[in-house]
Amino acid sequence: MNKSALVFMLAVILPFYAHAKRTYKNINAIADEVIVKIKPAAVKDFKSQKSLNGFTVNSELNLLAGTFAVLKINKKISVTQALTSLNKNSMVEYAEPNYSYKAIGNKGTYDPQYSKLWGLENTGRNEPLPPPPPALGTVSNKGIKGVDINAIKAWQLSKGSKAVVIAVIDSGIDYNHPDLQSNMWVNQSEANGTEGIDDDGNGFIDDIHGYDFANNDGDPMDGNGHGTHCSGTIAAEHDNGIGIAGVMDKVSLMGIKFLTDKGAGTSAAALAAIDYATRMKVDIMSNSWGGGDYSQALKDVIVTANKAGIIFTASAGNSADNNDYVPHYPSSYDVDNVISVGAHNISDELASFSCYGKTSVHILAPGRNILSTIPNNSYAVYSGTSMATPYVTGAVGLYLALNGKTDPKTLRDDLMNSSVYGEQYGRKTLSGGRLDAYNFLAQITIPRPEKPDPSSWISLQVDPFQSAHPYIGGLPLSKTYQVPGAKYIRAKIYQFDMEQFYDYISVKDSSGNELERIDGTGSNRYTEYISGDTVVLDFNSDATVNYWGFLINEVEYILE
Repeated sequence: MNKSALVFMLAVILPFYAHAKRTYKNINAIADEVIVKIKPAAVKDFKSQKSLNGFTVNSELNLLAGTFAVLKINKKISVTQALTSLNKNSMVEYAEPNYSYKAIGNKGTYDPQYSKLWGLENTGRNEPLPPPPPALGTVSNKGIKGVDINAIKAWQLSKGSKAVVIAVIDSGIDYNHPDLQSNMWVNQSEANGTEGIDDDGNGFIDDIHGYDFANNDGDPMDGNGHGTHCSGTIAAEHDNGIGIAGVMDKVSLMGIKFLTDKGAGTSAAALAAIDYATRMKVDIMSNSWGGGDYSQALKDVIVTANKAGIIFTASAGNSADNNDYVPHYPSSYDVDNVISVGAHNISDELASFSCYGKTSVHILAPGRNILSTIPNNSYAVYSGTSMATPYVTGAVGLYLALNGKTDPKTLRDDLMNSSVYGEQYGRKTLSGGRLDAYNFLAQITIPRPEKPDPSSWISLQVDPFQSAHPYIGGLPLSKTYQVPGAKYIRAKIYQFDMEQFYDYISVKDSSGNELERIDGTGSNRYTEYISGDTVVLDFNSDATVNYWGFLINEVEYILE
């Protein structure tokens, strides 16, 4: 892992606190800029000014979600000081950092000979690159036939439609790529109009295939590769004698570039990009990016898209975190149109890098070693939840082409209910499953296993399992609790304080299958429940930082 990738992974896991309690240190944001949302009643007065609280207005964003401004702050003033000052201004609804975002994907080895699309049709032996060593807690990386999105069967129902418009909000699209060219959205008014003129009167000049909000021009050409790779998975043309096939054969791909050619972008550019797609009445926004902290402004524009009935697919992140406790944005926004997508591998396991969350990640899709298009008529293999998200985007596109416009929440529920359930995914996502495009299009509901009745848990005091306080680094501890005859069992952690990411309690069943890792700080936290009468708790720590530790003196169970 390179240094810049590590900085990004760490940056996206900062939790959200109320403005008054935040110091905004070490956040992934533009160092000398902030974003403010102007109160509707104050917009007229604001527009007559060139500054706010002495901070220069760099740019103004007149969006469907409201009026925003990007302010330049004096480098002698901290972000915290600037935001504290601005949030007290009677004209300001809220102020927040201008966050920085990056593409969520890992480039693999480039080789144009790879033509194995296991995500569409998994033979068990067609992963385009050698798999990495088995991840901790897994048996092997051997492929399993049929662990794919069931595309061949889905295509019997629909291969898509040019009437469906998908905005790929990313680093742009190589709209000249021979595998994508026929599926590019075309703004006919601009294509047939005069260069340098806003022919359709939408406020954007020469936006023929979309728009570039990173450079503020009408050319969303991809100089990075990430957006083109995502686009190929969504809709590389079928049966054209070249390259690959996407989930959809026919669609209109709108290139909306807000990430630069280096793969980085800002809150301001993201807001403008999402607003543009909303104004242009797209059907789906595909978002394989993330970073920064909770942004009310970003949520506001996503809410506006939801009100317009637009689906917002978003990658869950690549830091292997539990997003229930360490949110990842924009995928963690609780809005009905947001579909958070994690990644599984060819072996029907959660990909080792993928974030997860039983209340925050909706579904899994193929994400390791995915072959797709990149600029200059080329192809490459990438891995990441960035690669998983386009599979879901494409499946949603097929669904809309077959069934027509649907309420976002209803569509999302259908997507989750139709997914292929797996015990290994049951505590990792809301659906407990991976994408099946055929089931989704045919609106087939897959039964889920029975879950414990929350009112049936019985408490039992047990011999304490605890570390030294503080604990001794590098010294593993283990404890097994058993309640004979129990149908379900779980432990209650009275108190814990452990170094996040490095020291943790592993929760396992009697067969040694790990269901959860618990780290960080908290109290009265229940572990995942175990099906059966036995829970195994292992404490693992490295030899560096040692905190208070943990104490467990209670389990809960449900009888048969």
